[in-house]
Amino acid sequence: MVKKFYLLLLASIVWLIAGFNVLKIGLETYPGYVTILNGFLSLVVFLVFWLLIFSKLAAKHTSRIVNYKEERQFFLKFFDVKSFIIMAVMIIGGVTIRAFNLLPDRFIAFFYTGLGAALFLAGILFGINFFKAIKEKGK
Repeated sequence: MVKKFYLLLLASIVWLIAGFNVLKIGLETYPGYVTILNGFLSLVVFLVFWLLIFSKLAAKHTSRIVNYKEERQFFLKFFDVKSFIIMAVMIIGGVTIRAFNLLPDRFIAFFYTGLGAALFLAGILFGINFFKAIKEKGK
């Protein structure tokens, strides 16, 4: 059991690690595929995932965590079941795509770079929300 606000810190750490790893794969694959088009595609992937999914997800989970009635929560409650399933599907899908070479490296380069950056930014947002929650609690 942890204090509920530390769930935001745990979420931040998980998303930062996931984002870093996905971004790293994308950037390591990028040499040889650096073009204006691929840079643009990375930006589009980033914007789609950030604006339509991860920024909303971070806000939803932050609100849920902050509004828990009990101060202490089970440490895995930084996500709900649906989010754990989504993360598992994304991990399994990503590993499968790379293990069986289902998509060309060009795609991995621009897609993983955009996706990883959006995931990493979600981790930063959870961290910011953690510090905001701690600051508010102290008032």
